[in-house]
Amino acid sequence: MKRFIPFVDGPPRVAVIRLAGAIGTGRTPLNDATLAPLIERAFRRGKPKAVALLINSPGGSPVQSSRIASRIRRLADEKKLPVHAFVEDVAASGGYWLACAADDIYADRASIVGSIGVISGGFGAQDFIAKHGIERRIYTAGQSKSQLDPFKDENPEDVARLQVILDKMHQVFIDHVQQGRGARLADDPRLFTGEFWLAEDAKDLGLIDGIGHIEAVMKEKYGEDVKFIRYDKKRGMLSRFGLSIADEALATLEERALLARYGL
Repeated sequence: MKRFIPFVDGPPRVAVIRLAGAIGTGRTPLNDATLAPLIERAFRRGKPKAVALLINSPGGSPVQSSRIASRIRRLADEKKLPVHAFVEDVAASGGYWLACAADDIYADRASIVGSIGVISGGFGAQDFIAKHGIERRIYTAGQSKSQLDPFKDENPEDVARLQVILDKMHQVFIDHVQQGRGARLADDPRLFTGEFWLAEDAKDLGLIDGIGHIEAVMKEKYGEDVKFIRYDKKRGMLSRFGLSIADEALATLEERALLARYGL
């Protein structure tokens, strides 16, 4: 009957946002456009005491990672709400970028954390097409327009230009982690090499704050009667009727390829 009595507060509420999957645009499940309404509701609806992020992501797009994390941080500051991150299987690369939007980060002992780096990859098929008598024809305006063409021999100048971009993007990632973690980060040269660790080692390096699961940690912080209000990305209408099977299969393959980097 307590909830029907005016001016009497109910149990503390924690909004829980699930961020699971690869980060990117199109087929991938995590991007700012699809998550924005869900994140906004979590922070604004029902006067929560805090927001918790359940993260299970091998990473993906740095831009989408940045946009999602920035939205979470902006709303946290606007609403003056603490944000807590909980890592499930993995928070690596862009997944860890999301975790750094929280005020503190917890993980399971078997969670994988880290991979603070940037990667770009492709294939070279110039020998294959030459062997099969295929001639590459391409026309451009702008001398660098066809750089890194997989059907031409690799050009050292193209690789050097790409490396400059990757190094600068890496620094953006480093800046975000340093801003989010601050003095908690250990003075260790391995932090920003792209390495990843199990939770105990990640804690020693200052990448996370503790070992724990959402239920126990939130009850310790907000009381045994804390109520979890969960916000999860819903499947689209086409997906529900099996009309996007191909897209979902491709997204699953992309995510599996990312997870394979971490032995998952």
